[in-house]
Amino acid sequence: MSFRLQPAAPARPNRCQLFGPASNTKLFAKMAASAADVINIDLEDSVAPSDKDMARANAIEAINSIDWGKKTLSVRINSLDTPYWYRDVVDLLEQAGERLDQIMIPKVGCAEDIYAVDALVTAIEAAKGRKKRIAFEVIIESAAGIAHVEAIAAASPRLEAMSLGAADFAASMGMQTTGIGGTQENYYMLHEGQKHWSDPWHWAQAAIVAACRTHGVLPVDGPFGDFSDDEGYIAQAKRSATLGMVGKWAIHPKQIGLANDVFTPSEEAVAEAREILAAMEQAKANGEGATVYKGRLVDIASIKQAEVIVAQAELIAAS
Repeated sequence: MSFRLQPAAPARPNRCQLFGPASNTKLFAKMAASAADVINIDLEDSVAPSDKDMARANAIEAINSIDWGKKTLSVRINSLDTPYWYRDVVDLLEQAGERLDQIMIPKVGCAEDIYAVDALVTAIEAAKGRKKRIAFEVIIESAAGIAHVEAIAAASPRLEAMSLGAADFAASMGMQTTGIGGTQENYYMLHEGQKHWSDPWHWAQAAIVAACRTHGVLPVDGPFGDFSDDEGYIAQAKRSATLGMVGKWAIHPKQIGLANDVFTPSEEAVAEAREILAAMEQAKANGEGATVYKGRLVDIASIKQAEVIVAQAELIAAS
């Protein structure tokens, strides 16, 4: 372990982030009643330019009037290359109550983007006397964003989560695909005449996880566009969970249960993790630094792996 300790990420469930456009007020009550851990009211891509003002007012009304329970409540503002984002921030911070937890900043390309929003938010909080500090989450959606991902992860103490936005990321990278997440038909390898599909998002996800874990930020997998493909969604979610991501977006209600299932440790996994911890406790009592569990070596590093699973299960259970 480096002399510089790796900070812990925020201790809150983030298995599923459910998105809904702020222009469709009929969705708000259903979103609040859903099993998603995080609600993202969207002012950006799902809202037409002519509806931006109305959508912003809808979001503020929903924040102030709907019972969101214990969910993390977030609003995705418009990107910094538009004329809408500053009004999103000002109106949300001046008119929405203390129930708002986060602002999601899309298309972040550098740490300075976070600095700009942070400066505006900090000034408004001070001017309005807001008691709860607004947190940030960001989306990596460009070549610049992934190139500067570690600087972005370290940009502000407000930053709590980071996601990969596959569609805009693919466009920025010049990738020849129109799919949003998942394996891609032409991204394959040949072995003895058989095609084997790999994951074109893997390297970007791994970079995000490393940057997030270095700076105490939650890494989250983004959208999966084909909501008719449950198996594809589950497969990508499992790959993301294996890499260290804590959750995934849902762009359709049917994806909520899929995400929750994947990112909730199974009873079997938790039981095994507890058994490993118990085996290592016995090894320490015997003056040993390692032991054998079910035919495989476990040591100090195994304790850390098992503790991650147990802590995640306990956090979800407590929520």
